[in-house]
Amino acid sequence: MHAMQYEITLPADYDMGIIRRRVADKGPLLDNFPGLGLKAYCVRERDSSPVNQYAPFYLWHNTSGMSRFLVGGSGFRGIIDSFGRTVVRHWVGAGFQRGPAFGAKAVAASKQLTAIPAEADPEAVTELALAELRARTSDPAVLCGAVAIDPSSWELVHFTLCAEPVESGYQVLHLSCPELAELAEGRSW
Repeated sequence: MHAMQYEITLPADYDMGIIRRRVADKGPLLDNFPGLGLKAYCVRERDSSPVNQYAPFYLWHNTSGMSRFLVGGSGFRGIIDSFGRTVVRHWVGAGFQRGPAFGAKAVAASKQLTAIPAEADPEAVTELALAELRARTSDPAVLCGAVAIDPSSWELVHFTLCAEPVESGYQVLHLSCPELAELAEGRSW
């Protein structure tokens, strides 16, 4: 598993209806994209957030799907054409877990970044994060969650998809999940 996200921060007066229409029109195009575990079409709006932001989050079943999306001529081309070539963060999967609401409609997501201190043992920190993942995904409103690692900055990302709104999280406008069932539960190694 691989995680990926790009965050497009938009002006304070940006009409987020444009993003909502974009997702309604283009979101279903990835509903059958090979290699894609899930794409959560995440947004934050100034009425409940400090910024307007379009910030899709992906869990890829394999790197070939991720590569095809980013540089294969489709997929990310629409983002480049509309917003320019934005930075795409990506993380190596450490673990994935289904929650009690797996299969329900996703309405919200949360993301937390945690630095792995230089003096800390990455394996021990990751094992602790995986234990936190199991606890977090036991919440009745959770569809699924993942933990992944950026080894260039030694940072963990914790991503949780929910069937109920999340305080200071993202709203999920659409969920494409063609290969979500193929994401193996538990630790990725």
